[in-house]
Amino acid sequence: MTQEELKHKKETVYGLICSDFYVPMKVKEMAILLQVPKEQRQELQEVLDALLQEGKIEVSQKGKYQKSRGVFLTGVFTAHPKGFGFVSVEGMEEDVFIPEDQVHGAMHQDTVQITVKPGQSGKRREGAVNRIIKRGTERIVGLYQESKNFGFVIPDNERYTRDIFVPKEDSGGAMNGHKVVVKLVSYGTDRKSPEGKVVEILGHISDPGTDILSIVKGYDLPVEFPEKVMRQAERVPDQISEADMQGRMDLRDVQMVTIDGEDAKDLDDAVSLEMKGDQYILGVHIADVANYVQERSALDREALERGTSVYLVDRVIPMLPRRLSNGICSLNEGQDRLALSCIMTIDQKGKVLDHVIAETVIRVDRRMTYTSVKKILEEQDAEETARYEELVPMFQKMQELAGLLRARRRARGSIDFDFPETKVILDEKGVPVEIRPYDRNTATKIIEDFMLIANETVAEDYFWQELPFVYRTHENPDPDRMKKLSTFINNFGYSIRFREDEVHPKELQKLLERLEGTPEETLISRLTLRSMKQAKYTTECTGHFGLAARYYCHFTSPIRRYPDLQIHRIIKDSLRGRMNQEKIEHYRKILDEVAKQSSERERRADEAERETIRLKKAEYMSRHLWEEYDGVICGVTGWGLYVELPNTVEGLVHVASLQGDYFEYNENAYEMVGQRTGKTYRLGQTVRVRVVKADRMTRTVDFELAEQQEE
Repeated sequence: MTQEELKHKKETVYGLICSDFYVPMKVKEMAILLQVPKEQRQELQEVLDALLQEGKIEVSQKGKYQKSRGVFLTGVFTAHPKGFGFVSVEGMEEDVFIPEDQVHGAMHQDTVQITVKPGQSGKRREGAVNRIIKRGTERIVGLYQESKNFGFVIPDNERYTRDIFVPKEDSGGAMNGHKVVVKLVSYGTDRKSPEGKVVEILGHISDPGTDILSIVKGYDLPVEFPEKVMRQAERVPDQISEADMQGRMDLRDVQMVTIDGEDAKDLDDAVSLEMKGDQYILGVHIADVANYVQERSALDREALERGTSVYLVDRVIPMLPRRLSNGICSLNEGQDRLALSCIMTIDQKGKVLDHVIAETVIRVDRRMTYTSVKKILEEQDAEETARYEELVPMFQKMQELAGLLRARRRARGSIDFDFPETKVILDEKGVPVEIRPYDRNTATKIIEDFMLIANETVAEDYFWQELPFVYRTHENPDPDRMKKLSTFINNFGYSIRFREDEVHPKELQKLLERLEGTPEETLISRLTLRSMKQAKYTTECTGHFGLAARYYCHFTSPIRRYPDLQIHRIIKDSLRGRMNQEKIEHYRKILDEVAKQSSERERRADEAERETIRLKKAEYMSRHLWEEYDGVICGVTGWGLYVELPNTVEGLVHVASLQGDYFEYNENAYEMVGQRTGKTYRLGQTVRVRVVKADRMTRTVDFELAEQQEE
């Protein structure tokens, strides 16, 4: 059903419901009245759901639809472990708070209809769940516990606040301590627990790998590829043919390299750099995945469903079968490969003067690692320099150009949050043996800078062509959040300038520069990041606030991100003269959904990745109980202080464990204050902590302040 058809049908159905002769009725009765055939009743349900979401109609507990009598909103419910929750409504800046006694049986991720209380100045809007429109969860992963005549499952995700009752006959042979997937057969009531049936046993909680598998299943991440997809992947050739190369720009004689981590298998981007006088000719060459993944094929449908590759601590769940991502679509050293290249002419100020986007044939000279390039450029390692002697001049020019590009970005206001990412080192059994910050060095920055400029260049080119496209956008921060941040940093002697309630990214960049090396750097940087919105995929080019870029897209990773693959198809249709009016209409019809789904899948992947890291951090710290570390307070709440260690592990110092005084949380200043002594704990403060608990089940670490014992 197209948007135009949906609009017309909504008008028809809403007209019926508003008519004088209409009485509240169910879908089946309405279908008979409107003479809707049985096979089209699902479409009628979609129309009613759309009207419900717009708040134009409501539905009774008996499933009868009628015109809305009040102000109703529809959104997705996000539960909190403490029982309350929030509903995010499309188009509303701030979520609606739902108190525990107003949840009325809604579960995490349910689509709900809510009534909203009249707003109070300065306070978050409150509401109540009026009706559950659509359940967001069918299966839950958790720990099985058996009783004499029944069992129950304790959900892994704390947002599911109630245990699932499992009748003995539906336990599927599960025993105490098994991690299971349970299918919900009843969602329960205020007085009765949800009921479920065990459909899969993942293994015992102490079995290696069960912990990560539980997260994979909990986020409903697809692991195995369907047989049809694998058969299609098997038919993809191992080598490119002469026919494949016809009509392409031949760049096989151009010196180029890939630069990746040591363990990378899917090498989808190569870089080249030549000089023409004092101008840089930068080539960013991306694997032509679209050549092998045809639109609407089984491979394509599966890639869209997955949206992205997922990088967990012990495994990668790829978007495409490994035969493609590690084979013909990987830019392996010495192999002829098909690519889509963005070749840019850049001046000494880092400005792109000209560019060409073309279908190409390339051959990578060397497969380089970040470690090797870092040794050559940062450490001037003689052995490594001699080993790659013929490439060293190019690397030096790459370092030079990357510096110019970075300086130009900074000059326009691009914000660089340099928080350390976590690198978890596992042994062969999946046990964490080391946790450290990920090394961001000269080599990683070169690739980052080159990919950014290619993404900007491609986005700008297609924006001015006025063709349907998928952009990577980052909206301006909410003015209220920025004002709160501004009020807070005034306490430290910092300020942010506003222009008509808007903040330019350059203002935040200046703030971060002024903070460098100060005790409050971590504190204010984190708060600034939390005050900003999430980047997402859209079909409108509204710019990227964080990069201070007017045009931005994701062009550089079609092996692992669906939007990049979609963009490659658009580019290839344009380059080959196939972008006629019919194609334009086709892309206009599908791209909104592609952007929406890709954004959702990206968030799911990010959350799953974070959960596996939290799990391994808790497991690692469980072997370091009662050891002491220096850390920095990175969060202050009413229930305690969050402290981050140099290895990126974060833990909670519960307020009840703070000794020597009664401590209260000062929300405005983000600090904990002793009522008698006036002793203060605030964000950014360095403290010494002792590890007192590390729980793999909840993936949390608890600390206590070590210095309390010494005072």
